Formats: sequence, C-alpha cells, structure tokens
Amino acid sequence: MNDLWKNYRKAVLDTFPDLKFEKQHANWENKKGTKLTADLYSGKYFLKSRHVDIWDEKYLNIHNNIIYPKTGDNVPCFGMDLMGFSEKKVIIVFDFQHPVENFLLEVPPLPKTTETYRFFEPGNHFSDNIFVRYCEMDMVDTYLPTFKYYLSLYKEMIEESKPTGTDTSVYRDFDSYMIRLDPISGYLSSSFGKEESEKLIKEFFFSYAE
Repeated sequence: MNDLWKNYRKAVLDTFPDLKFEKQHANWENKKGTKLTADLYSGKYFLKSRHVDIWDEKYLNIHNNIIYPKTGDNVPCFGMDLMGFSEKKVIIVFDFQHPVENFLLEVPPLPKTTETYRFFEPGNHFSDNIFVRYCEMDMVDTYLPTFKYYLSLYKEMIEESKPTGTDTSVYRDFDSYMIRLDPISGYLSSSFGKEESEKLIKEFFFSYAE
C-alpha cells in the first residue's frame, strides 16, 4: 500500500490505545488492481471504529473512519475522510459528527469554518469546526498537528463523559443521513460491483441505519 495516511491512522491509535482490532469485514481487489479493506475496532468507551482503506499501485489512497462512542451522554462521533487521488489532488476532512440532526455543535477553542462544502453541512451532523483542506500529497503531514489537536479535544470529551450505553438506535438517523449523503456508494458500485457494495454500505459503513 502507498501508505499516505499512516501517520493519521497512528495518531488515532496513539490517542485511543484501548481501540482493539475486532475483525476484518472485507478484503477486495477488482480487475484494475484497486484494493479495499474494511476493518472493525472497538474500545472501552466506543461501540466501534470502522476503518476503510482503498488504494491502488498508482496514486489512489483513501482512508475513511468514523469513531462511534458508546451512548447515553450525547457525545459526538469523530469522523475522517482522507482522500488522495493524485499527486496534486488530496482532500483532508475531519470533524466532530453529532448523531442528532440539526444539533449545532461548536467545540471551543477551535475556529469556526467560514466556507460552504458540498457533502459536509455544518449544523447537520457536522460541527461548526469542520476541518477541510485541499492540498498535494507531499503536504499531507502539514495538517497532522491540527488533526492530533482535534483528537486531543475529542479525547477530553470522551474521558469527561465516559459513555457506557449500547443503544445503537441513537445512531439510526445519523447513519441513514450518511447513506443518503455520502458519495462513496456510487464509487464503490462502479469499482467493485453494485450488489456487494450496497451490502458493505449497509452492513459495515452505516450499519445502524434503518
């Protein structure tokens, strides 16, 4: 794997060392050599952290992960879409993603976003502090300190609340919204086949949807 996001994945596991690998849900390769793995982690205060990596032997390198905390204390998820498409086209997105629709989450002392982004709507499961940057591949780690800072604030939330509930219905609307919003379904269908891709979306990506 052209491991563009290794330092970001390491930052997550360093921040939350109790996240332990549970199982691999999928390991695919299509006729063009594009590969996909879907791995499930869980932790003391987390229902799951689901890691998806998609890459080829050229430039494609995507890492997607949403960390779902246990329930009962109104704690947001932490999501990341780290997408490398070519040497000069990289999109970095990470944010606190609240399960309640139209919940106006703001995390001080982080700056509020002033931009409008397609697929990422602040105030509708995304926070006012969503971080989005466009860069080239050799600039990826420039934003790693900011990513670690966001993670540190998220860790403070988790350690303060210490959620223990397992009511996955809390995430029903969130996952349903993500299925409607996320462009990954179309990409997966074209790359790996519609039937298997739809099954992966429902059973792994957003398994708490109705």
